[in-house]
Amino acid sequence: MPAYRRRTEQFISLAQECGFDLCGVAAVGEISEYHFFEEWVRAGMAGQMRYLTDHRAALRRDARLLLPSAVSVLCAGKVYRTQENPGGGAGKGRVSSYAWGGDYHDWMRRHLEMLVGRLKDEWGEFESKVCVDTAPLLERAIARSAGLGWIGRNMCLINERIGSWFFLGEILASVSMAASNPPPGRCGTCRRCIDACPTQALVPTRESDGPGYALDSRKCISYLTIELRGEIPPDLRAAMGDHLFGCDICQDVCPWNSKSPMALEPEFQPRHAFPDLEESAALTPEEFRERYRGSPVWRAKHEGFLRNVAVAMGNSGDPRYVPALRTLAAQGGPVVGEHAEWALSRLSSSTF
Repeated sequence: MPAYRRRTEQFISLAQECGFDLCGVAAVGEISEYHFFEEWVRAGMAGQMRYLTDHRAALRRDARLLLPSAVSVLCAGKVYRTQENPGGGAGKGRVSSYAWGGDYHDWMRRHLEMLVGRLKDEWGEFESKVCVDTAPLLERAIARSAGLGWIGRNMCLINERIGSWFFLGEILASVSMAASNPPPGRCGTCRRCIDACPTQALVPTRESDGPGYALDSRKCISYLTIELRGEIPPDLRAAMGDHLFGCDICQDVCPWNSKSPMALEPEFQPRHAFPDLEESAALTPEEFRERYRGSPVWRAKHEGFLRNVAVAMGNSGDPRYVPALRTLAAQGGPVVGEHAEWALSRLSSSTF
């Protein structure tokens, strides 16, 4: 067997031993989907996510811009879903399932570095760079080339066997390996994700030779509750429902997730799935830090989290939140206060 094929087989075996559920190899080169990314950025769909539009944007064209000696990209996926997500019920907000446990970056980086060590034991020294989703890579495009799945209409990477509930990580390596084959897209005529999105964030494109839909981040509940700083557009607030951090709707309705496996790792088990709204509204900056430091929820920051809590309270239709909202309106600062006033107005209206 040629050495480059043997290395791919060894990588797959060792990746599984290191706890990964999916793995594949992509050859390094200019990424064909990069011009779609450029069009998406030019259309303004990245919103305030400047890390996607600043000088780092061009780095996504080719992995060799991150590691000049790279020859192969070793892609790995890890399932994170730990239970079904029916919602927390009355009085609860909702957190996206990827953020239920600890910070997944820690698990992914630790296990990718472990994998690099195992590979170097087998192959000898080589140059490498471990990347999680903070690196300027078009992860899903590379993972598709590596055979991990296809990019669905909800813009998630979907694997026929396990669905889309998995994290991605990469190892850029100066080692020649046999590349995997990308699978065909299998969304067919299904548009459940498009129809289910409350804010209609999945929008048709004008691409004749590319993806039929794109995610307009400016309308996406995940963007609104996590990435957006300041005011949430008033016309989108009602559609946010009880979401406090992120959104899983387009994955929840995907048929390919109907039989997805569950993760058993202690780090991913639920700690922050359905926060109590009244308790959340009363969190001080110190209490927020103590509760969510080491969790993805920390990314929203205290002000953003209280802003999201106010919107969820306004969408609840429950007048018991009036006292808490009045407190937020008076003491929460300009951003939180404005959203609390909106919520109070919504509760006093005949909307429900």
